[in-house]
Amino acid sequence: MRRGVGVVVFLAAVLAVAGCGGSDSGAGAQTTVNQKAGRVAQRLAGRYAHYDVVAYQSTDMKTLIISYGFTDLAMMNGTLTATESFCHSEHRSDQPITTHMSDAATSAIRPISTPVTVTEKNGRVRIHRPETPTGIGIRLKDPAHDALPTDPNDPRVADDDHDGHPGVTVHIKVTDEFQGDLFIARREIFAYDALAQKDHSLQGTVSDHSEQLIVGATNDLFKTKAAWTQHPDLTKSPIILKRVEKSWDCNRLMAERDRLFPPTPSVDW
Repeated sequence: MRRGVGVVVFLAAVLAVAGCGGSDSGAGAQTTVNQKAGRVAQRLAGRYAHYDVVAYQSTDMKTLIISYGFTDLAMMNGTLTATESFCHSEHRSDQPITTHMSDAATSAIRPISTPVTVTEKNGRVRIHRPETPTGIGIRLKDPAHDALPTDPNDPRVADDDHDGHPGVTVHIKVTDEFQGDLFIARREIFAYDALAQKDHSLQGTVSDHSEQLIVGATNDLFKTKAAWTQHPDLTKSPIILKRVEKSWDCNRLMAERDRLFPPTPSVDW
């Protein structure tokens, strides 16, 4: 979620996805949402606990954004559709800098529901969720095509985490003496590929091309921009979707986090 973002931009991110993605090539018995794949899609429908990691790097810093939430897969008009919602996010870095984004800001990320492509090749079922650009901290009439404003006072900037500040807030701590808040507006742009596993989970990788606008800060030093890019090795940006009951909410998800998902990763490159 962070192309050309500052230290806290991607730190504010939430979304993305994991495990064993990539594209298959060559001939094979591939079926795309036809009668057979339609039956497969129906079996995939349900609520999934969502865990993803997105790895970013710049010339000065490497970081991971870990996100938790839900992916709801449902059949709509004969097509499998994904609806994503988010609960919590956290950050890991190779530098002594910590950032925090509130759960209110994380849950404000509401990508639109979108059809996913279901394919089957050599007995392996894969889903692909396409990009659905989504504004957070800003109101865009056309989130896919409207350019982010350059003016932090643009009237479209919105207080989506309801904390009294423009955009959404990310708290940054370098030392006890040097800490403060950064206010940002973002266009979240992510997609993922995931393979069905024997345990009925889905695992794959996420790609992210999100954009950000800094709309303010409590310390001007936090406004410094950096050229962040997603790490090219997408296995460092995994997603895991685990089936859960429809009744699960964010509190239940975070209480069960250690049972469902691997330990929180650290920067390892």
